[in-house]
Amino acid sequence: MDVSWTLWALTILGLVALISVDFFIGRKPHDVSTKEAGIWTIVWIALAVLFGLGLLVFGESQASGEFFAGFITEKSLSVDNLFVFVLIMAKFSVPSQLQQRVLLIGVLIALVLRAIFIAAGAAVIANFSWVFYIFGAFLIYTAWKLIQEARADEEEEDEFEENRLLKSIEHRFGVADKYHGTKLFIRNNGKRVLTPLMVVMLAIGTTDVLFALDSIPAIFGLTQDPYIVFTANAFALMGLRQLYFLIGGLLKKLVHLSYGLSVILGFIGVKLVLHALHESGVHVPEISIPFSLSVICGVLVITTITSLIATRKQDAAAKGAEKDEEKDDSENVGAEK
Repeated sequence: MDVSWTLWALTILGLVALISVDFFIGRKPHDVSTKEAGIWTIVWIALAVLFGLGLLVFGESQASGEFFAGFITEKSLSVDNLFVFVLIMAKFSVPSQLQQRVLLIGVLIALVLRAIFIAAGAAVIANFSWVFYIFGAFLIYTAWKLIQEARADEEEEDEFEENRLLKSIEHRFGVADKYHGTKLFIRNNGKRVLTPLMVVMLAIGTTDVLFALDSIPAIFGLTQDPYIVFTANAFALMGLRQLYFLIGGLLKKLVHLSYGLSVILGFIGVKLVLHALHESGVHVPEISIPFSLSVICGVLVITTITSLIATRKQDAAAKGAEKDEEKDDSENVGAEK
């Protein structure tokens, strides 16, 4: 897709305008209700759909298909990020009324860092086609690792650990011992120090970079168009704040999400390797965007259904065990009498 600098500028200005509206609406710290989160989640998804349809009408059908495939993939990977965001909020004991501000700035930092990653990735791909082999192998390895981590998580309790960059920033500037509203810096004994709010924002933004290490190669496996890659990432991240409040309590029910994401990453990894072989002159079948979109959506639907079934069985088993325990207690009391 041939994208002019004018279209790039208009797109970035449009995104900045949307971010400004989002910031204006959430400028006053408050607890986000499920209704508010649901409305804005629908709004952001609707904007993404309209953008994709705009590409279909004014651009190319292939570009539209690539955008939707990329958006769905990045959105599903972003949902996995929410697990870590929950851990970060818990570790830093973020007040509920400040959580939306944390996510807004944190996601904005993540968007800027991802734009840098995308530009670098596009430049590398344009000059070195063999990098598809590396991307493909990395995604297949990541898929296998994700399965291993999912199995380990079934037995161990997750806990967020600060990365080295975050620790060095805290050591360099110092951190206040409590939150000071929406302030990011305060004066403590004449020295300017970070507030915990600033630390959490940096934690959200820098942690997302680690997720970008697999999400960026994944979307480049669906399209090599930097414009599609950037906009799909932008729309996937922009509604992440509202999605956090909407499904925050439901995340624990998506017990098979990691398995589904591993299948998607593995599939895209194979797609990248096949594409690399095709670029090298080897006659191999290439996976089309419609087929990729079908696989991604199918895996997510199946994963969601199996997760809900498994969670329902776990809840039923837990209730049964609780009733048996109550019955045993009542029998013991009767025997004592």
